[in-house]
Parts: sequence; C-alpha cells; structure tokens
Amino acid sequence: MSRIPDLPGIISSDEIVASAEHLAGLQTDSGMIPWWPGGHCDAWNHVESAMALDVAGLHREAERAYEWLADIQRPDGSWHNYYVPDGDRDMAVEDDKVDTNVVAYIATGVWHHWKCTSDRSFVDNLWPTVERALDHVLSLRKDDGLVLWAVEADGTRRWDYALLTGSSSIQHALRCGAAVGLATGSPRPDWVDAADRMCSLIANEPLAFQPKTRWAMDWYYPVLTGAIEGEAAKIRLADGWPTFSMEGLGIRCVSDEPWITASETAEASLAYASIGEFATATDLLRWTRSHRCPDGSYLTGLVYPDKVVFPEGETSSYTAAAVVLAADAIAGASPGSDLFVRSSLRPS
Repeated sequence: MSRIPDLPGIISSDEIVASAEHLAGLQTDSGMIPWWPGGHCDAWNHVESAMALDVAGLHREAERAYEWLADIQRPDGSWHNYYVPDGDRDMAVEDDKVDTNVVAYIATGVWHHWKCTSDRSFVDNLWPTVERALDHVLSLRKDDGLVLWAVEADGTRRWDYALLTGSSSIQHALRCGAAVGLATGSPRPDWVDAADRMCSLIANEPLAFQPKTRWAMDWYYPVLTGAIEGEAAKIRLADGWPTFSMEGLGIRCVSDEPWITASETAEASLAYASIGEFATATDLLRWTRSHRCPDGSYLTGLVYPDKVVFPEGETSSYTAAAVVLAADAIAGASPGSDLFVRSSLRPS
C-alpha cells in the first residue's frame, strides 16, 4: 500500500487525508469533481484532483473520476472546456471549445494511477480513452510541431498559436501516455518523438509561443514538466524568483499584482522538487498554510498586504490537489511521487 505524505510542521498525513476527503466530498454521483460545490469542472483540474485522491489512498474515487471522463469523451477523443453539474448524475456543457492541454492531461493521470495502484486491468480499460485523446491533440499540431492552444468544438481553428505552459504540460502528457502504452503492450514511440520536438522548441525558441510572461505558470511550468532540465532549469527558476515570489507568502499568480495563489505556490514547489531543490520546495509548501481551511480545502488566493480573499470566498479543488501532489513529491511517499521527474519516464 502507498504511504501517505507526512511533513511535520508543514502538512501532516491526517491533513492530506482531510484534503482528499474534501475532494471526494465534491465528487458528484457521476464521478465529476467540480471546482467547488455546484461549480464547473474542466478535465485538467478534474484529473489533478483524481491524482490527489490516489496519493491519499482513495483509489476507488480516483477511478470514478477517470471513468467519468471515459464516459463523456467526444467521438474525436476530446472533451469540452467546461462542464457543470445538472442533477446528481448528469452534466451540461458550459463552454464548448476544446483546449488541447486539458484534453492531453488524462494521460498524466492514468499513468499516475498505474504507478500508485499497479492495477493493470483498470489501465487496460482506460488505454483507448488515453490513445484517442492524445491522437486528437497531435492532430492539431502546427508545421513546427507545436499544438494549437484550442479549437472550436466543430474543429474550426480560431486560435492559431501555441502556449508555453500548455505545450510544456502536453509534452509531459505524451511521455506519460507512452509509458502507459509500454505498460499495456501498445508502444507509441511517436508520442515521445513529438514530445522531444516540443521540448526543443521550449528550450530554444521562445518566440514560437504566444507571449504570456506576466503569468507565473510560464516561468515554472517548463521546469515542473521536465521540458527544461538540469542547470538550465535551475537558472530559469532562479531568474524568475525575484519577479514572482513574495518571501514568506508564496507565488504571485501574475507578476504585477500582490495576489498570492496557493495553487501556483504549490506548483512552484513541485517544480523545485522535480529538480531536487527540496529546501525551496519545502519552504513554498509551508507558505500555503495561510490558505488552508479547517475542512481541508484551500483558499484560491490572497491579496496582500491586507490578506483579502480573492476571488471572494473562493476555495478551489485544484488548489487542494496541487498541495497534496507537492507534499508527495517532497516526501517521496507514494509510488507516484516522482511523476514530474522526467527521468522516471524514460525506459530503463
């Protein structure tokens, strides 16, 4: 059985379980995990929550989350951008465009579930869902090998650019999907080749992406996902630290506002953990304590110096999930704790 992360003075195993139980309490009968009770759901943050459930040992709840995605997958392999609950077992589409990064993330989650459970039969059943999703994402590549950020639901290419954060996440999902394929006897080396091409552009061609440098995610995500490794990763994180960090408080969501978001802080912690800088990763995770609520949920953001909750009163499932995943990466507790270490995805 997986160990549950326990980081004394930062987040205890009991608190990890409480946060996971909060996520499970958000889950509808259909398996959907919305951002908050009655709120909307997107496949990316839904998968993030499912991974947190697996870290805490709530494997059946995680499986229900993946089964829901399999049940509602569109014929072309995609999902719409946002869904909202409509009764206990039904849902409605809130935003029908297709975000490629959102579609790809199921591969990351299914690989994580395999690592946490070694449940071959479940992963075998999910493999067609993963394969359809990643093949659809790659069908939206541009000539340079990057994937369009989004398309309309009918496939119309309204957006003609790629995003750095999204591309970083997609290349990692492709590697996770290839690992699932190897585990299930269905190798897809073409996915690894596509990921390698994306990483080359991420590392060497910054102008290939729509500029979003105001956002913290564009700073740390290439490192978090292993798109940039080694000394280059350390330099990137060090260069962005003065812009995005507020010492003792956390990571700004955007560079020009004193708005600390716990999800960005936890994800930055994951980025530092992924390159072995555990002291900084631990400090960042400690700074999320000011966002923690008694029920295990996390406030999305705080604006300093007055600690105004923004958005007002909002807690978000993806925030609690990011904290759980960061704790696991630091503690090395579950078999999936090295999910974001690129070398763990290479064939031995």
